[in-house]
Amino acid sequence: MTDTTEKAAVQVSTAAPAPAPASRRTRAWRGVTPWLFLIAPLALLVTFTYAPIVNMLAYSLTDWDGVSPVLHYTGAANYEEVLTRPDLFEVFWVSGYYLAASAVQIVLALYFATVLSFNVRFRNFFKGVLFFPYLINGVAIGFVFLYFFQDGGTLDSVLGLFGAHTDHAWLGTPVSANTSLAGVSVWRYLGLNFVLFLGAIQSIPGELYEAAELDGANRWHQFRHIIAPGIKPVLTLTVILSISGSLSVFEIPYIMTGGATGTETFVIQTVNLAFRFNKTGLASAAAVVLLLIILLVTWVQRRLVPDDKVDLV
Repeated sequence: MTDTTEKAAVQVSTAAPAPAPASRRTRAWRGVTPWLFLIAPLALLVTFTYAPIVNMLAYSLTDWDGVSPVLHYTGAANYEEVLTRPDLFEVFWVSGYYLAASAVQIVLALYFATVLSFNVRFRNFFKGVLFFPYLINGVAIGFVFLYFFQDGGTLDSVLGLFGAHTDHAWLGTPVSANTSLAGVSVWRYLGLNFVLFLGAIQSIPGELYEAAELDGANRWHQFRHIIAPGIKPVLTLTVILSISGSLSVFEIPYIMTGGATGTETFVIQTVNLAFRFNKTGLASAAAVVLLLIILLVTWVQRRLVPDDKVDLV
């Protein structure tokens, strides 16, 4: 017997025995364990998302006023009223201001995320400054900017320091009020888009930037050929969220103006139908229509801009 044969025999004799197959009980527990962790989030999701949607669909087919214990089935009458009343859809013109603000917001967030993804002095400080507004409660933001835009308020005082004295009522006309409210939404939600873009940019391998610098690529070339393709899925998601958010604006205009001076949005109008005019059935139908519009817009956008897989390596 040669030395090689002896070594092989020793290795075979000292090798660990093959593990025994798992029992049926063990395999059953392995299959059940993930669902045990999902019980709590699924229960919350069903309770606070899907159950209210089902109730909303049921109420939209009735004439319930939100108070009476008696409600009558009306079929599609509420939907017919919603779709045949032009005044209910005229408020969507207000969403145009927020849609334009969303475009500005995405551009600014992408710019700051690109700049701060590189080695810049005090970049952690600027990251905190940009993200901080998103952490503030929306009601508090509404009251703060209500004083900011009032006559003789903070904005007029700041403009007066630069010699620009104005008696303009910032929330007194539809154009200036909607522009001001859209500006507030840019300030508040800029941090969310900034964090999304920053995380996507930092997930790109650093070797690509090094190779691009060796090839003589400047910052613009790196953004165009490395960053932009690498963050395309996140950019698509951000655009979808911005469009759906523009169609369903509620918090800031409701706190600051209550929908007055031409700032009423579709959601504010729906809330007024339910709680001011006691037409919960009609308001539920309007909410269902808004949900369908958002889903349709999202579907069209996904068809126009498919989420292709990007491989930069």
